[in-house]
Amino acid sequence: MTVYLVGAGPGDPGLITVRGRELVERCDAIVYDRLADPRIVELAPDTADRVYAGKRPGEHAMTQERLNALLVELGGRLETVVRLKGGDPFVFGRGGEEALALEGAGIAFEVVPGVSSAHAVPAYAGIPVTQRGVAAQVTFVTGHEDPTRPESAIDWASLAATPGTLVFLMGVGALEENARRLIAHGMRADTPAAVISHGTRPDQRTVTAPLARIAEAAASLPAPAITVVGDVVRMRDHLTWFEHRPLHGRRIVVTRARAQASGLRGRLEELGAAVTEAPAIRIEPLAFEAPEIGSFDILVLTSANGVERILPADVRALAGVTVAAIGRATADVLAARGLVPDVVPERAVGEALLEELGDVRGRRILVAAAEGARDVLPDGLVAGGADVTVLHTYRTVPEPVDPDAVLGADLVTFTSSSTVSNLVAAMEGRELSTLRAVSIGPVTSASLREAGIEPVAEADPHDVAGLVAAVLAAAGRVLPS
Repeated sequence: MTVYLVGAGPGDPGLITVRGRELVERCDAIVYDRLADPRIVELAPDTADRVYAGKRPGEHAMTQERLNALLVELGGRLETVVRLKGGDPFVFGRGGEEALALEGAGIAFEVVPGVSSAHAVPAYAGIPVTQRGVAAQVTFVTGHEDPTRPESAIDWASLAATPGTLVFLMGVGALEENARRLIAHGMRADTPAAVISHGTRPDQRTVTAPLARIAEAAASLPAPAITVVGDVVRMRDHLTWFEHRPLHGRRIVVTRARAQASGLRGRLEELGAAVTEAPAIRIEPLAFEAPEIGSFDILVLTSANGVERILPADVRALAGVTVAAIGRATADVLAARGLVPDVVPERAVGEALLEELGDVRGRRILVAAAEGARDVLPDGLVAGGADVTVLHTYRTVPEPVDPDAVLGADLVTFTSSSTVSNLVAAMEGRELSTLRAVSIGPVTSASLREAGIEPVAEADPHDVAGLVAAVLAAAGRVLPS
């Protein structure tokens, strides 16, 4: 039985350590901070207890004493307990207090260091905390001291005279007073300063100003925020990268089924977007009697969802069968199974595949599709003289959608007609004509127009890569060269 004090990193979920992630993924309970990204918490098993222990000024989910007692209680009865803390547990994180409480109760504990916001957040703002010829040392300071102490525990005179870079963690509310103290003890009023709000997150914002005016310049920035003081702040003019990503600051909604959303979400986040998942559909497998695929002349796979369910364990059983796939995503899933499709139309629609297949008279064709899918393809094949069997391997079912997660977004992506119909049904009574929709293809665009929503962009090609390009176009941005 062990309690692990795990650093979650500064905000970006990609910055948690390999060891930290491994522990979260197998824990029996997770006790997490306000600053721990929800996507890290979601990595915990469904069976794990989840306890929120966040703190914000004037609002604590529980006192530190209650939190210490909770860790002792959990550590005394569960095998693996993760105490997930923003940044690093031992850098202004009160991890030492929690470790002492565990030690005093005889509970085994381990510390898993995290990437500290003290240096990671400035790096995301294009500010190296040390730089040859500019700053040879860095000092980390708490910007929010114990309010019960009558006097400051910081030696402001020494701090003001310290060469190099000062990094204040937290304490955006005390920024004006801290700047005043530094100047009063001899620091130049024109010393460059920066405040970075929500560092390493998609809504990161940075302002710079001379020390004497930094509080006024940063007045509108919300906590959590970090303050950097020193000549290294000027490096931002040359090294800014995170806030220059093409979709930085844009909120984009992904309505795709949750199981499929990760690829699209990941690509949009790499480009700087704040992505909200509002899955309008869920993929539900259907029971079916598997046919003897080798007895067909042509196997048609209309989407990636049914590939794993329809393919035989040994793809060599498909020798002599023409495999046709609609969409690059479907072709990629087949390739991952060691099977390169014979036919992949340029446009990911049934009409394009009909053209590619050409003369199908007398051919036996198996079409694996979703229940309720358009009949354009099987009807067209039958009209062409083919013997067609349609096998429904899955269906899409509606998922509840939070209207507030959709309304107000910069862009909303739609990857199928079912995502359109189900989202529209979930948003009944809401005004949708102003929704800035990006469609994956013409069929989805037609469904949007039927719902009174004119798409602002349509993917070409009709796949995830094309959808991302369409999002960039709708946002008035292009991929960096």
